[in-house]
Amino acid sequence: MEHIDNTQETFVALWRLLRRTRRYCHLHCKRFCIRRVLQLWFGGEATPEFIWQVCHLCCQAGWDQLPPPGLYPRPHRELLRAIVAVRTGISYYQIDLRALDAAYTIAYPKSTPLNVNKKKKS
Repeated sequence: MEHIDNTQETFVALWRLLRRTRRYCHLHCKRFCIRRVLQLWFGGEATPEFIWQVCHLCCQAGWDQLPPPGLYPRPHRELLRAIVAVRTGISYYQIDLRALDAAYTIAYPKSTPLNVNKKKKS
């Protein structure tokens, strides 16, 4: 896995990699879940402790089937947020959500854009 950072370019790459991972799991008749995604992306670095930290931060179980990212982006948004937080060592709440949501719009141009933070600073 390439260098993971809290930038929009990294988030675009992660959204696209998530789409390719879902296709790979579907073609090889494997479960598309958090554990499988982390094992495919990080290989030997995906220790049980690492997987537990990511699952704990995104409030999802590791073996639960994930829905398609283009149709239900919210669980994947939290997953990518947790992965970046664990890999970079920064707080889960310091992740740049505007960059993460903008990256989703770039990776899935025909989908409805994510706009979870609707309050704007004046």
